[in-house]
Amino acid sequence: MARMSFKGGIRLEEGKELTKDLPVTDLLPKGDLVFPLSQHIGAPAKAVVSKGDKVLAGQVIAEADGMVSANIISSISGTVKAIERRLTPAGKMEESIVIANDNMNTVIDNYGQKRDYMKMSKDKIREAVKEAGIVGLGGAGFPTHVKLSPKNDSKIDYVIVNGAECEPYITSDYRLMMEEPESVVEGLKIVLRLFENAKGVIAVEDNKPDVIEKFKELTAGEPRIEVLSLKTKYPQGGERQLIYAVTGRKLNSKKLPADVGCIVNNAATAAAIYKAVARSMPLTHRIVTVTGDAVAEPRNFRVPIGTSFSELAEAAGGFKVQPKKLIIGGPMMGNAMFTLDIPVTKMTNALIAFVKDDAAVQETACISCGRCYFKCPLNLMPMKLQVLGLNNEDDKFVEMDGMECCGCGCCSYICPANRSLTQTIVQTKQRILAKKNVPHEAYELHKEHAANE
Repeated sequence: MARMSFKGGIRLEEGKELTKDLPVTDLLPKGDLVFPLSQHIGAPAKAVVSKGDKVLAGQVIAEADGMVSANIISSISGTVKAIERRLTPAGKMEESIVIANDNMNTVIDNYGQKRDYMKMSKDKIREAVKEAGIVGLGGAGFPTHVKLSPKNDSKIDYVIVNGAECEPYITSDYRLMMEEPESVVEGLKIVLRLFENAKGVIAVEDNKPDVIEKFKELTAGEPRIEVLSLKTKYPQGGERQLIYAVTGRKLNSKKLPADVGCIVNNAATAAAIYKAVARSMPLTHRIVTVTGDAVAEPRNFRVPIGTSFSELAEAAGGFKVQPKKLIIGGPMMGNAMFTLDIPVTKMTNALIAFVKDDAAVQETACISCGRCYFKCPLNLMPMKLQVLGLNNEDDKFVEMDGMECCGCGCCSYICPANRSLTQTIVQTKQRILAKKNVPHEAYELHKEHAANE
């Protein structure tokens, strides 16, 4: 089997051995749950409940508010305690619905009702995905019903399931693919019903041979589905890198995957699509890896969205020592946090706690070694882009394709001078977008594409 990849990138110490062989454990939260109204790219959802309302598990508590937005679903039953601003994993204060858990877990009517997706129309499938509040679960958070609605279905010839999980330490998708591979495959089949001309590809890094074997067995005899082994390298799971590795097609920041004939869904997203469409189960839970050398008992948990990370840490035995670094998400692209009083959202898949803060080192002058250039998966020149960003030379930054940076962190990781290359470049991009009053590149792109339909 071919091992596909891309130019550049780095090989990282994985750290996955801490949790990869541990089955997922269900965690039932005890305290209040917090549901930020912005758990996706685009416009925040609009609350449809008020303080004092009784809610059920599976109930829509906030509706999509705009073309690019997504429903928010309650993961537990209880009473709306407040609607107020709360800290989120993105490090921002966001309007949120706070629900007091009644610990009854009473679900809505028809929750879990089976449906034959082979008898559902395309519109019905897309509507089921939208109602379920599904977004990209690999971290991007793009509303999935929007992704599944390109301007021309017939132009899509690849539907790719991203099973790379290339970030170190995280094993939530690995455990999902090991324990629920059927859900992933069925989710892919559902999406393929929307695109008659497409071939389905399940792409997995070759450091997961057991997962690859499971998918090969499940798709044997499926003429429209191929299981592809990818070379293990970071950021193999990045959308642009994945599309190039699978199809040879190049994608830039001015295009969406659909513009090059591709639809890409994370493995967890594919499983969520199956559960929403075939089993009437909206997106209410996430598998979250709790790991790192400061964690007493690293584990993978299936948790209701809205659960506090402090409860997750407690369920993992707490910390052996007070961690110097807390990260929500992966160590390369996640967010460092100063508190665990924040909720699990649709887009968060890990809590990592380290005894040491390896990023807390002294920066020195650039030695012009070129390592950041050679390792950049997009062939950018990070060292020059950093200088332009620091000097507020935004026009030159754009001319040198600085807006193409995907923020993967390869340049900062490989830099012997410990330069904060990625951080400066990403901040510069944000500053430029803010001047244009663009809330997010992908959001703006979708508006442009929708306007041309």
